[in-house]
Amino acid sequence: MSGPASAQFPRLKRALRGGADGWTRVGNQTQFYGQTIWGIGDAFVRYKLELVRLLAQMSLGTGALAVIGGTVVIVGFLTLSTGALIAVQGYNQLAGIGVEALTGFVSAYLNVRLIAPITAGVGLAATIGAGATAQLGAMRIAEEIDALEVLAIRSIAYVASTRLLAGVVVVMPLYCIAVLMSFLSARFGTTYVYGQSTGVYDHYFNTFLSPTDLIWSFLQAIAMAVVIMLVHTYYGYTASGGPAGVGEAVGRAVRTSLIAASFVTLLVSLAIYGHAGIHLAG
Repeated sequence: MSGPASAQFPRLKRALRGGADGWTRVGNQTQFYGQTIWGIGDAFVRYKLELVRLLAQMSLGTGALAVIGGTVVIVGFLTLSTGALIAVQGYNQLAGIGVEALTGFVSAYLNVRLIAPITAGVGLAATIGAGATAQLGAMRIAEEIDALEVLAIRSIAYVASTRLLAGVVVVMPLYCIAVLMSFLSARFGTTYVYGQSTGVYDHYFNTFLSPTDLIWSFLQAIAMAVVIMLVHTYYGYTASGGPAGVGEAVGRAVRTSLIAASFVTLLVSLAIYGHAGIHLAG
């Protein structure tokens, strides 16, 4: 055998190069995430005006989006529809075995532990996260981030850490609205549409709604917000290739953040509720 090994085994060379490039991307992302989290202090102390502007933009929106309430209304309607599905599917499925009175239990159990967090995560990724990626990508293409570096401004803290902090702050009242809308829509559909007694629904709902589960649900939403904002700010910060590259970065960021949010929900649910059971009596 003559010649270098790379010439004789091109497929092996491409595979090894692809693996090395993949690990390099993972290392770059991990470094960026660490710098973003480390820069939260600088964002809170040095860039308060930018932080306030981002809070207003992420919560109520700006321009035409502010007319309908921005992210608040979008996430509210998403959880409204999922809560209505709880009423429709839960009542009909339970009525098939004669225990439709437990629809309140299904709402209190599934909305808090699974449906409301996942729905809020999808809304965050599709609104706040995608917007952050597009904004940072446009800034990168227009060389505005390079201009920040020239002005001795810490670009990661200014554009990424501020958005991470604003996203975590916004998700708290946003998740309150999401949970309330899911509860109200499930109750309205069960009692007013299907005609179940409000006393029966409220009895099972209040019996199985645990304040501890609500607290864990809020912590789960905050963890998802952190992961989503980290992913979207990274893809926006490293965007390249002009406007088409920004669009591709938004698509990759949304896909990655949805997968990451699903893993966060899975791991948190297993850690908190994996050992717990359901006690219907006794």
